[in-house]
Amino acid sequence: MTDTAAPTAPKKLFLLDAFALIYRSHFAFSKNPRVNSKGMNTGAVLGFTNTLVEVLQKEKPTHIGVCFDAAKKTFRHEQFAEYKAQRQAMPEDIGIAIPYIKKIIEAFHIPILMMPGYEADDVIGTLAQNAEKEGFEVFMMTPDKDYCQLVTKQIKIYRPAFMGNAAEILDVDHVLARFEIERVEQVIDILGLQGDASDNIPGIPGIGEKTAKALIKQFGSVENLIANSDQLKGKQQENVRNFAEQGLMSKELATIHVNVPLPFEPDMLVLDAPNEAKLRELFDELEFRQLAARVLGGGPTRTPASVAKPGTTGARRPKAAADGQSSLFGNPGDGAIAAGAEEGETGRYGAPSGPRKRLEDVPYQYHLIDTPELRKSLLGFLLQQTEVSFDTETTGLDIMTARLVGLSFCWMPGEAYYVPVPVEDPEATQAIVDEFCPFFEAEHILKIGQNVKYDLTILRHYGVEVSGQLFDTMLAHYLIEPDMRHNMDVLAETYLHYSPVSIIDLIGPKGKKQKTMADIPPAEVKDYACEDADVTLQLKHVFEPMLKDLGLLDLLNDVENPLVPVLSSIEYEGVRIDSNAMNEYSAELQGYISELETQIFAESGGPFNIGSPKQLGEVLFDKMDIGKGKIKKTKTGQYATGEEVLSQLAADNPIVALILEYRQLTKLRSTYVEALPQLVCVADGRVHTNFNQAVTATGRLSSTNPNLQNIPIRTEKGREIRKAFVPRDDQHVLLAADYSQVELRIMADFSGDKTMIEAFRQGIDVHSSTASKVFKVPIDQVDSEMRRKAKTVNFGIIYGISAFGLAQRIGISRKEATDIIETYFQEFPSVKQFMDDSINRARELEYAETLLKRRRYLRDINSRNATLRGYTERNAINAPIQGTAADIIKKAMINIYHWLREEKLQTRMILQVHDELVFDAVKEEVEFITPKIKELMTTALLLPRGVPLEVEVGTGNNWLQAH
Repeated sequence: MTDTAAPTAPKKLFLLDAFALIYRSHFAFSKNPRVNSKGMNTGAVLGFTNTLVEVLQKEKPTHIGVCFDAAKKTFRHEQFAEYKAQRQAMPEDIGIAIPYIKKIIEAFHIPILMMPGYEADDVIGTLAQNAEKEGFEVFMMTPDKDYCQLVTKQIKIYRPAFMGNAAEILDVDHVLARFEIERVEQVIDILGLQGDASDNIPGIPGIGEKTAKALIKQFGSVENLIANSDQLKGKQQENVRNFAEQGLMSKELATIHVNVPLPFEPDMLVLDAPNEAKLRELFDELEFRQLAARVLGGGPTRTPASVAKPGTTGARRPKAAADGQSSLFGNPGDGAIAAGAEEGETGRYGAPSGPRKRLEDVPYQYHLIDTPELRKSLLGFLLQQTEVSFDTETTGLDIMTARLVGLSFCWMPGEAYYVPVPVEDPEATQAIVDEFCPFFEAEHILKIGQNVKYDLTILRHYGVEVSGQLFDTMLAHYLIEPDMRHNMDVLAETYLHYSPVSIIDLIGPKGKKQKTMADIPPAEVKDYACEDADVTLQLKHVFEPMLKDLGLLDLLNDVENPLVPVLSSIEYEGVRIDSNAMNEYSAELQGYISELETQIFAESGGPFNIGSPKQLGEVLFDKMDIGKGKIKKTKTGQYATGEEVLSQLAADNPIVALILEYRQLTKLRSTYVEALPQLVCVADGRVHTNFNQAVTATGRLSSTNPNLQNIPIRTEKGREIRKAFVPRDDQHVLLAADYSQVELRIMADFSGDKTMIEAFRQGIDVHSSTASKVFKVPIDQVDSEMRRKAKTVNFGIIYGISAFGLAQRIGISRKEATDIIETYFQEFPSVKQFMDDSINRARELEYAETLLKRRRYLRDINSRNATLRGYTERNAINAPIQGTAADIIKKAMINIYHWLREEKLQTRMILQVHDELVFDAVKEEVEFITPKIKELMTTALLLPRGVPLEVEVGTGNNWLQAH
């Protein structure tokens, strides 16, 4: 009997393109960096290691190698000196990460491959082709499309999983379809023709990817295209002929060379067991606890119970996990996410890596409450709770036109209730909403919501004013991670390791065929609606301990959450716009614009499109030869004509000043004068802006649709827009209450500068006082020009103004500006000390904070990049001042709102813009409310050294008069 030989195991080689994967990992974490307790950004190391571990566990290669680019220039630089010349310097965090990544690769006993004079793709191409000859199946692991030229039956591209997308294998059929070609090698022709901006490969001008595909489809190769250029027409023919050599060189530069003198030694690439002790040591140093547990076994080390500084992962675990209770999305041993989760996070706290759970993966009980008996029973249970998460489902997102579709409630993780309403029957809907008024009006029940302002405003349409304390998970997360996104899906994925049901699954993608919630049967809406309330409840349980540890719970409970009903009321009230006045002003502005156009054409010697940067640049810099030595170009080779460039030329060139004024007026007309009347709500004739609480890093409110924070106030024509904002009727006037120099007062208090504090206490004009000191003259000899300069310095110092910036702002030489700033610091040493102390404190903590402990994280404060560091240092000075100003006006808004309600007054707050509050005031109430509004604003938050706040109040028949 003859023995049958055992089948040979397939030989599977993975070759990793190190830098492509490292850069990808770095930028995946760029918006929400993963910073450990030592202040190191470990995102690139973490991402690369996770990718490596995933391929080892899932793909089980028999052989593996990691290829790096050589540090020295390659043969391509000899062919084309400008090769990769436009590449930005390697990000500092990647430079720090690379040694750790190499140590981790070595600890996995994986060889690092590189060859002087060659790039990683050349090394990978050479090894791949040699391995193919020896019967290997080869996977080039990279996100780089250039590798498509190497794909064969046995050599494929492996694109690892990324940002929720599954891993992808690209074979010959995929490459042919992707590039619309007949042969794989034609990839090089397309890459050569279109060029590559990142590598500074020029290609042939005017040919992008689409055109390159069409040309190669027609001619087969770059060489054949050049030989048959007579078949082309116009500019394309001209470019192909004139840049033929450049096209051929670009093809050569794009070609991956497969003749690197690097021997293929399969035995050196065999996958071996890792050095576990070395890996554990590295993971401990990098604080990769979850990764260590996943790769090396053993439970993750429990993190400390408090957060020492930004970047640590030491927040207390959420109550549901810490107490060993199971939650809807898994118990602590089953991947349930806890605050302080380890390295898989996106932000300071986040979810471990691995597939996220979905609704079908977890136990839940979601109930449809669609009868009077069930609603009555549910209300009884609601009134017994101390906290309930609720959500509204509506027909749309516009707060003034959306109608209620249903309500969902949850007070226990994993169990929730959905109450549908008959959208088509407003009376029946109102009756159901009225049934739940006892719950909404119950003071003893904490109401939890995600962006709960929307829900409060929707309920206002049905006569419901929600009472009791609120907890908004969006705002809670905004305080924890101000720079991160705060929508519920992101929060669930990050902190609960759970992917909620997509709204697209219910109503379809955007477009004409998209449905609304009203079109979906309640039984199908139930799970989606209940899940919203359920997830929000669980997020509250995660965020509350974090806020306690960070010292931010009071800020949430005393400022952000109480502000929600205030903003809901402001948005609901809206402000009346006089559309006729706007139309008249639009025509007036058009007259000014036409006049400017005539002057500009007279100066330039003929008409051109002023709105075209290309034409404008050619007229100013080619035709008129303006700005010698100051001309800049964009990356596309076009002249730069932005405001910063033109502002430097305006003083010496009348046409440039005219162009800047033209731009200002055209923007004013299109952005506000013409746009605002279009936003008037047909239901009540008012504009209802949306105030955003969770957008700015400083704590300031922003507004959208329309953006009223950006209404121009510095120019006379810009201020005119305020004329169109009018009272609701002739029984009302607009009352505007504006903080005077609030940020300067805060700086004076924080710095303890005696001169500034005394000026504010005595009611002396602070700018004249500053001018007296800086220009060394008695205060009664300060003229308007001195005061103007001093005012610019006073406000500029807060924002870290440079001598160059000051010189530009007030039209003086840089030398004079330097002297003014130096004198300022000599005369106000306490201000200089405050600025230095703010920077030093931020360097230590990597965040700055306001009087109420609002944080702004400043992770680049210790960067070795001087430009980045300088920008962050300015934020370290400004953030506590601007953020405290934001906290002050928020406190004032809350206090005034409640006082107006307690006094049962009819006056309503209708706008907040920067440091100003605007009211639709009943004429008979003006005398009574004016002193109280001033009092509540000036006492909203007392500054530590007692610098007084001052408020100016005015009234009028429009906002301009009142202001």
